[in-house]
Amino acid sequence: MDKSCEMEQKSTVYGPVRSWRVGMSLGIDLLLVDSICSFRCIYCQLGRINIHTGERQVFVPTEKIISDLMAAEWQAADVITLSGSGEPTLAANLGEVIHAIKALTGKPLVVLTNSAHLNDPQVRRELLEADKIFCKLDAADDDTLKLIDRPVEGVTVRTIVDGIKALRKEYSGYLAIQTMLMPLNIGQIGGLAELLNEIKPDEVQLNTPLRAVPREWITQSRGDHGERNYPTVRLKVIDRQEAERIEAELRRLTGLPIISVYDKQPGG
Repeated sequence: MDKSCEMEQKSTVYGPVRSWRVGMSLGIDLLLVDSICSFRCIYCQLGRINIHTGERQVFVPTEKIISDLMAAEWQAADVITLSGSGEPTLAANLGEVIHAIKALTGKPLVVLTNSAHLNDPQVRRELLEADKIFCKLDAADDDTLKLIDRPVEGVTVRTIVDGIKALRKEYSGYLAIQTMLMPLNIGQIGGLAELLNEIKPDEVQLNTPLRAVPREWITQSRGDHGERNYPTVRLKVIDRQEAERIEAELRRLTGLPIISVYDKQPGG
């Protein structure tokens, strides 16, 4: 079966699923034809990124996305989230989709981005209608960025931070930084704090890969927050005590509001 036929049989909409950050979230996948991203994060919850690219194009027609949305139980969601099978800002119809979803549903709209393309003024313009934007920042130096996020050529910590700062100046909505805590980056809290003080986000979200990582890309993984019934691997995580220590240290160094995935877990 070719990819166009396969896409027609799948929905770009999944969930709602419960998110520790935003409540009941209905996911929108702008990339559906494959797993497509400018990063290949070692913790990627999609499994393998098959198309590693920084080139923007329309992967799924806006008409299909809106048709799938209207057929879904979107009224049950607290928010609608653009994430899906990779990096949503790679979709050249991003702004068109955001505008259409907002007009049709009136729901708050969240975009999850790896931040790699925020130095593109066109991408920033297309994001302005979103209610919240969660920007990834996992590393304070390029060596760690390459180890954890494995970006396409040309993406550095500085291009990421400068892109987020440019968005911060132009965007009137809620901007959060999301950081995946792993053994590879917990020694960089001071460096991350310096970058956060440059950006001045509304919130910092600390995560760790509590969910098992699929061995290969599978569309089911987009919204699968429970036990995964396909081959997966477990990564080393930061335990609650260490997460609390890092949370307190970042709060001390930045004065920013900071939340942790462990705050939303039993016992948190």
